[in-house]
Amino acid sequence: MTVKGELAKIREEGLKEFRAAQSAEEVEAARIKYMGRKGLVSAQFSKLGTVEPELRAETGKALNEMKGAFSKALNEAEERVKGGKATPRERLDLTIPGKRPERGRYHPITMVQEEMIEIFQGLGFEVVEGPEVEIEFYNFEGLNIPKEHPAREPRDNFYISDDLLLRTQTSPVQIRAMEKRKPPVRLVSPGRVYRPDTVDSTHHYMFTQIEGLMVERGVSFADLKGVLELFAKGMFGEDVKTRFVPSYFPFTEPSAQMDIGCTFCAGKKCDVCGGTGWLELLGCGMVHPNVFKVVGYDYEEFTGWAFGVGVERLAMRKYGINDIRLLTENDVRFLRQFWK
Repeated sequence: MTVKGELAKIREEGLKEFRAAQSAEEVEAARIKYMGRKGLVSAQFSKLGTVEPELRAETGKALNEMKGAFSKALNEAEERVKGGKATPRERLDLTIPGKRPERGRYHPITMVQEEMIEIFQGLGFEVVEGPEVEIEFYNFEGLNIPKEHPAREPRDNFYISDDLLLRTQTSPVQIRAMEKRKPPVRLVSPGRVYRPDTVDSTHHYMFTQIEGLMVERGVSFADLKGVLELFAKGMFGEDVKTRFVPSYFPFTEPSAQMDIGCTFCAGKKCDVCGGTGWLELLGCGMVHPNVFKVVGYDYEEFTGWAFGVGVERLAMRKYGINDIRLLTENDVRFLRQFWK
């Protein structure tokens, strides 16, 4: 018998067996015989290399057609034995409760960011966004960070080219905004930032930040302190304690760090706050005159202040989360507790 004749015989017998099957067991037996790993179809494919070259293409086509016919016959047989004699209407049980798809919810990072923005908008601040890929001028020079500054080392940044990098803070948005508008300026700039930090319970290579800027005549550190204390009370409640301690940032002078009373131990001292009863919340200060020079502001006529806060850090303080990685693992079991 020729190869073509043998394939035709196998196809005819196989289709006959699939159509004659009356139970799931008979259907499965036919599937194994013809379409199993060691079935007749696989055996014929393994012989394809021994077929004469001029007949190989035609034989391969016949094999694929046979395999397709068997697949169709198998599906029809499975539907037939599964349904039995019942009609589709009789098989449909309308009393079974439906499956309602789960609704999406805000991530805790988004929830905290929106809450922060709402507080500052209530104080007259505008929301301004900017690019996540920045040139060095906006990420460094415009913020009074000269070329020799260690913060510009390649190992401390995600450089894309010699003059292009992923921004390390949202402060460049402030420079871009001041270039385009004259005082008074009140804005907050939310967005993702990137730093090649080793991921641990308090650090991540990507996080969310909100920075604020206010520039007007006669603005003082007292205004900065008053606004940030209102912000802290809006986020943590009227009873929250705050303090300002000296710090250093190239783009502000003087600079400060704002702390709040530990949200884990209520100031009673624990491992999270290192026994101090305080947690660092954000950095802030009066805008450095060199920054005003870059954007063309008269630093003798105008003063301003700025602050920057990590949204993940604030979410951890607000909800008592002790590991930043929990916010990025997207474990629904963890996230569900924040859904409203």
